[in-house]
Amino acid sequence: MKYKDGKPNPHSDKGPRIVPLTIIVLVLCGFSFYLGGIFGSERNRIEVNDVKKAVSAPKEAVVAPLQIKSIAFPECSSDYQDYTPCTDPRRWKKYGVYRLAFMERHCLPVFEKKECLIPPPDGYKPPIKWPKSRDECWYRNVPYDWINKQKSNQNWLRKQGEKFLFPGGGTMFPQGVSAYVDLMQDLIPEMKDGTIRTAIDTGCGVASWGGDLLDRGILTVSLAPRDNHEAQVQFALERGIPAILGIISTQRLPFPSNSFDMAHCSRCLIPWTEYGGVYLLEIHRILRPGGFWVLSGPPVNYERRWRGWNTTVEEQRMDYEKLQELLTSMCFKLYNKKDDIAVWQKSSDNTCYNKLTYSEPYPPKCDDSLEPDSAWYTPLRPCVVVPRPQLKKSVLESMPKWPERLHAAPERISDVHGGSASAFKHDDSKWKVRIKHYKKLLPAIGTDKIRNVMDMNTVYGGFAAAAVDDPLWVMNVVSSYAANTLAVVFDRGLIGTYHDWCEAFSTYPRTYDLLHLDGLYTAESHRCDMKYVLLEMDRILRPNGYAIIRESSYFVDAVAAIAKGMRWGCHKEETEYGVEKEKLLICQKKLWYSSQSSS
Repeated sequence: MKYKDGKPNPHSDKGPRIVPLTIIVLVLCGFSFYLGGIFGSERNRIEVNDVKKAVSAPKEAVVAPLQIKSIAFPECSSDYQDYTPCTDPRRWKKYGVYRLAFMERHCLPVFEKKECLIPPPDGYKPPIKWPKSRDECWYRNVPYDWINKQKSNQNWLRKQGEKFLFPGGGTMFPQGVSAYVDLMQDLIPEMKDGTIRTAIDTGCGVASWGGDLLDRGILTVSLAPRDNHEAQVQFALERGIPAILGIISTQRLPFPSNSFDMAHCSRCLIPWTEYGGVYLLEIHRILRPGGFWVLSGPPVNYERRWRGWNTTVEEQRMDYEKLQELLTSMCFKLYNKKDDIAVWQKSSDNTCYNKLTYSEPYPPKCDDSLEPDSAWYTPLRPCVVVPRPQLKKSVLESMPKWPERLHAAPERISDVHGGSASAFKHDDSKWKVRIKHYKKLLPAIGTDKIRNVMDMNTVYGGFAAAAVDDPLWVMNVVSSYAANTLAVVFDRGLIGTYHDWCEAFSTYPRTYDLLHLDGLYTAESHRCDMKYVLLEMDRILRPNGYAIIRESSYFVDAVAAIAKGMRWGCHKEETEYGVEKEKLLICQKKLWYSSQSSS
């Protein structure tokens, strides 16, 4: 035997001894394995018998593997009272102005994240309760006068004493939002019979349109960026109306395809026909086949309105014709039109889409490489996302009407790994039991103390479905790393969004009354630092708001230690079935004021 350099091996004459030595080693290994199995099984048996003792041990023994120490978080400075980490105006200058991309999500790296508690504004009060909150809110809770001053002639809101009042006005509905929606219902009868249930309002103002629709059985996501209007989304959430920070710019909106039954734009100033029509193509993607797109404002009714739009009648006529041409090319048809409102309907079948090619310049059909539901930091592309022809029951007119659709197993349940009608029904039944148990532990659920709710890692929207008769609404969040179940949530007539909890959520501070999570830390702790997730929960939770944390026993005590440092009061409870491997932590965030406050 030789080495690689060709020199002889001085121990080559010991070769014959290798076989017996190998046999001896194997025998010894086998004997050791046998002894280890005996002692290992005995040790396991002892640990199982000792479980009760382990549970009753001091908290330090439970959380020691996570190395969690109690820590008191400091206050952030008062200029962070309305801090939105991923849409922070102080950082906009770092990003490009092309298509307003600086207003999109741009989150801080981990080493720049804040480890402090966001203070409420000077003079903050517990929010006015629903439904009164729809018409008024405390001025000091959202102390911004820009909209009041700039839109005073349009009745968006009005300051009166210590309150802001919301008369229900808007740029395109100076007579009030109810009269505006009445006209819309005349144009779209499907708004009256439960056919239309979910809607999105792009450029929502203070969300008066979405607020009015709540009484009509239509649940709306009001969408607006953090811009020079200062606090559109914050006003909406303070009023108790669903809303989220967002903008159609260079990235897809965080919703699956074919989700909303209706989309609305009231003079939202989005250049629909520019950049290859990408903005309207995104509306097309998220709109359900057979769904409606409603536009009021330029260039609708240009014949009468052009003088007030700082333009010429010829320019407005060309804009309208260009818009109509774009809508037709992506398989919309004009459904109805009257006064300042025009309604288009997305094609219900694929007859029109079959005529599109992959090479037509305006706009082409998207190729199969573009996943229709991919919507977390996914770039917009100027092409038509064609609905899958096999999903015939997901067409708007084929959906069960509200409220029947809430408990009917959606067609797209089969797209989820392990999803089925029976799994859906089981989940539905499970959450009815859970909500009943939650109400025993937290009697505020179902009362006017809780209005804005977030289910931080839902599956099928079971929490929201079980609480649908309570005076609350639920933002259903599906992790961008989890199975894509958000389409099922929308199909049953609920609303939600994709999100990655390693980042901040797209909302203002103090905007939710109740946060619920079910095994989020167990699922995401390998990616996200639990401390930052809890600090984000503190940021978006209202003072005196609640958190229901459903977690493995491994995490509950560690979460409680961090929550104590955030000035939360928590108590541990059993689940509805009293299983040992899972616990509930019921927490309430305390109302406190900044040490810099003058109040």
